[in-house]
Amino acid sequence: QVRLVESGGGLVQAGGSLRLSCAASGLTFSNYAMGWFRQSPGKEREFVAAISWRDGSTYYSDFVKGRFTISRDDAKNTVYLQMNSLKPEDTAVYNCAADYLTRIPSMGPGPYDVWGQGTQVIVSS
Repeated sequence: QVRLVESGGGLVQAGGSLRLSCAASGLTFSNYAMGWFRQSPGKEREFVAAISWRDGSTYYSDFVKGRFTISRDDAKNTVYLQMNSLKPEDTAVYNCAADYLTRIPSMGPGPYDVWGQGTQVIVSS
């Protein structure tokens, strides 16, 4: 069974940090580009970050550049999202997603084949 399971969300004060993890099972993780998306109430799902399966290239949305870092550990079948300098507007449910053998990770949700259930991040002001 193919699964992605996120963890690491929680409540944090503005300016604080969290590290999200997404553990994959049932798939050849090293063949998947991995992405993080988020969605807050009343808003559409938006791209946060992605990392290539080929060379580890990373991609970020403008609103997280310089604050968030995506990384992967293929030996552990896990992708991470280190979030620093958190802001109240970062409050959302964060989902990880996997895209099989894509050359360049998509910044849209459509191409992603597998999704996790999400982890809630709340940033208080």
